[in-house]
Amino acid sequence: MTARPYDRLDQWVDAHFDEQTRLLQELVRVPTDTPPGNNAPHALRTQELLQAFGFEADAYEIPTPAAQEHGLQSIINLVVQRRYGAGRVVALNAHGDVVPPGEGWTHDPYGGEIVDGRLYGRAAAVSKCDFTTFTFAVRALESLGLPLAGGVDLLFTYDEEFGGELGPGWLLERGITKPDLEIAAGFSYQVVTAHNGCLQLEITVHGKMGHAAVPETAVDALQAANRILTALYEENTVLRTRRSAVRGINHGYINVGQIAGGTNTNVVPGKVVLKVDRRMIPEEDPVAVEAALRALIERAASGQAGISVDIKRLLLAHAMQPLPGNAPLVDALCTHATELFGEPVEACGTPLYTDARLFSERGIPAVIYGAGPRTVLESNAKRADEHIVLDDLRKATKVVARTLYDLLKSPD
Repeated sequence: MTARPYDRLDQWVDAHFDEQTRLLQELVRVPTDTPPGNNAPHALRTQELLQAFGFEADAYEIPTPAAQEHGLQSIINLVVQRRYGAGRVVALNAHGDVVPPGEGWTHDPYGGEIVDGRLYGRAAAVSKCDFTTFTFAVRALESLGLPLAGGVDLLFTYDEEFGGELGPGWLLERGITKPDLEIAAGFSYQVVTAHNGCLQLEITVHGKMGHAAVPETAVDALQAANRILTALYEENTVLRTRRSAVRGINHGYINVGQIAGGTNTNVVPGKVVLKVDRRMIPEEDPVAVEAALRALIERAASGQAGISVDIKRLLLAHAMQPLPGNAPLVDALCTHATELFGEPVEACGTPLYTDARLFSERGIPAVIYGAGPRTVLESNAKRADEHIVLDDLRKATKVVARTLYDLLKSPD
């Protein structure tokens, strides 16, 4: 009895899984901490590794001034295009940049160490793992030797942490990739069709520096910043009452992620900088949210002699919502994930934001799916001891390979 294509795909992934694991180890061992965002070395190493599989990756280097203006040191985007004939093109996009490791690790964040079936390292779960998921899914698909239609674009980019505009946004704007559907790197084996938006602001509070022994000669910027902080946190009580109708998304939130200011213990601070992250549920209007947040900050700072405030937008990422035409992606991913993981996997939303929105903003149906556990929290993503369970990686690769077959098999 001839094995069905799904079984042959699964068998190929199993037979090559040690090779896939070694690739992920190699990718983890090249740091891509963002900031500082010197990500070109990782792209060049990835290009070299892909070539060993017969995948020629075109490298698109972002001009250094543009990268630096964006807050990064270097970016090279990689594009592998595989064409099988007339038909739809599916883009598979994963990002290599990641936040720095931080403290508390019990494993080398750049070691790719495997312990008890888990591979540890920064970006092991988000999303260098999906460099391998997508690459090996395409290799499995092509191993069938069956007639296929359309094609695949593998897109490996490096500025998701800063919004994606110089990654997939740059490639889409220039027409380097023109997909009909898109699967973006995941962080769990949920099939995500919607996510929050994100507004990030830098608030600079100006006062007047002076000696702490004669505070009347100074204007304390930190006291003014404290009023702003109080107003921001009080706003969260209001935001908690406005819940999204999208399953998996709860409410908006304001987070103050960074505070910098002052010069010494005995000096009244003359300048304080706050960096604020405002998560927006899909039902919110980003323009209205930004206007309201700016007004709140200005009200909190007003009436204080000698205080002025500058507000700079760092990022505005729109929410992602399901688009008509995403059913082939969603149905295939949910069907195969349910079978392979042995539990119901359905479409849902996530409170995160991703660069998948850049595809949906251009009318390209997009879904977030990739290697990962049941939830983001379980992977320790962006925390100490980030890891990927290798069995999850194996199953996710099979899910993507089967899905690609469903989407690209020849109708003849």
